[in-house]
Amino acid sequence: MISTELAVALRDAGLVWHPRSGDRFQLDEPEFEADIFTVSEMTIEPREYPTGKILAFNGTTEWALDSVALEDALWLPREDQLREMLRGTFKSLRRLADTHEVEIVLRQGEESERVLVFEHPEPADAYALALLELLKRLE
Repeated sequence: MISTELAVALRDAGLVWHPRSGDRFQLDEPEFEADIFTVSEMTIEPREYPTGKILAFNGTTEWALDSVALEDALWLPREDQLREMLRGTFKSLRRLADTHEVEIVLRQGEESERVLVFEHPEPADAYALALLELLKRLE
C-alpha cells in the first residue's frame, strides 16, 4: 500500500481524486492516521452537493461520523490505479532482492526518449515516485 507521505506528496502536486467504490483513504487528521477506510456503496459513498463533495458514512457504528468533506480525506491510490495514471510512459515493474523498480519512458521530441527508474521497497511507492515525477513536469 502507498505510504501516507507519498499520498500527501501526490495530492500536493495536483493529483485529483474522483472517489469510486474500492478506493481507500485516510482522514487528514493526526488522530485518524492509523485508520484506513474504503469507499463502498454499502458503507461509505461519495455524494455531490452544490457546496462540494462529501464522503457519507452510511450506518457505520464504529465512528460517530455522518460525513466528511472530500478535502479532509487523503486518497491512498492502489498499485493498479497508480500504474494506470502513468499511462503510456510506464515500461516495467521489476522486483529485485530488496526493492522494486518502476521504469518509465519520456518522449523528448519525435525520436528521442529518456528512461527514468524509481526504486522503493514497496511497489506502490515506486509507482507513486514515478507519478510524482510526471506531475512535477506538468507544473
